[in-house]
Amino acid sequence: MLQTGIPFLFMRGGTSRGPYFNRADLPQDLNQLADILIAAVGSGHPLNIDGIGGGNAVTTKVAMLSKSEENWADVDYFFAQVAVEEHLVDFKPTCGNILSGVGPAAIEMGLVQPQGDVTEIKIRAVNTGARVVAQIRTPGGQVDYEGEFAIDGVPGTAAPIELNFMDVAGSNTGAFLPTGNLRDEIDGIEVTCMDVAMPMVIARASDFDLSGTEGREELDDNKDFFTRMEAIRIQAGERMSMGDVTQSVTPKFGLLAPANQGGTIATRYFMPWTTHPTMAVTGSQCLASCALTPGTVADGLLDRPDGSPVTVTLEHPQGLMEVIVDYSLDDGFNLKSAGLVRTARKLASGELFVPSQVWSGP
Repeated sequence: MLQTGIPFLFMRGGTSRGPYFNRADLPQDLNQLADILIAAVGSGHPLNIDGIGGGNAVTTKVAMLSKSEENWADVDYFFAQVAVEEHLVDFKPTCGNILSGVGPAAIEMGLVQPQGDVTEIKIRAVNTGARVVAQIRTPGGQVDYEGEFAIDGVPGTAAPIELNFMDVAGSNTGAFLPTGNLRDEIDGIEVTCMDVAMPMVIARASDFDLSGTEGREELDDNKDFFTRMEAIRIQAGERMSMGDVTQSVTPKFGLLAPANQGGTIATRYFMPWTTHPTMAVTGSQCLASCALTPGTVADGLLDRPDGSPVTVTLEHPQGLMEVIVDYSLDDGFNLKSAGLVRTARKLASGELFVPSQVWSGP
């Protein structure tokens, strides 16, 4: 079998992992691109045994980078969520964890030149239009991956990568509250439909007879819950003017419950057909905003902190995630920016091969 080699970096970004490509090395046609990514990841097998995917939605993500076409940004970041067991690629969402590796990857690819000990990179998320400013440690003109910063869900420590998300309210649907309501009722369950970095449908865990402290495996085994959740998610997608979302990973789904690990609020995030093992960066901003907004399903689940900016600590299955939210409550909730600190690491580089019958090359 003849094969086509594609230059790539293999990186961990936050609590996700996947290949990072130069967009110029791939075709522009999205149908052809989807076929390439499916072959690269090995979709269609629970272990992705014929590709580099890891058998989980957090390890079948793809980043494609290019010099930005927008004056504000340095780098354009185009994201793809590739399914594990289906031959399916979703180009609608973005991923904040994979975004953690975009700055280092852009420097490694030569798309951005390092500037001193810390390089600031302005990133445009092509899928959603979101703008992100990343601070990358580059002593001696090289990306430094080693450091003392730890994030829950990743063993060990690494160099911190500071991310500041701008203009993320309504970035997908055009509205902070896509249905126009702080709460909607769907199939007897109260939900808040919110769009901050990621469009989400958010409910109280107790309304599904859950504590909100369940682990990933326990939730994934609860098929009755996923059936109810998916029915609500599909109807919410229509109300959010997102159309038929049965084949799309957006909107995502989230659950809230009172904190029990010293955080601000307990959260569970769904991708949406499996439970996220930790917490998505984009989803964390939406859940934090929901927690801070009076009148949402978060009412009664937390003591809302005063002042701004404020740190919202989300409890997830493997620990905690802090989101620094700058906002005001003038004329409703007004999100100015959301900041997080993540880490990334280069795992491998070289060529990734796909069968030539899938793509014979540029």
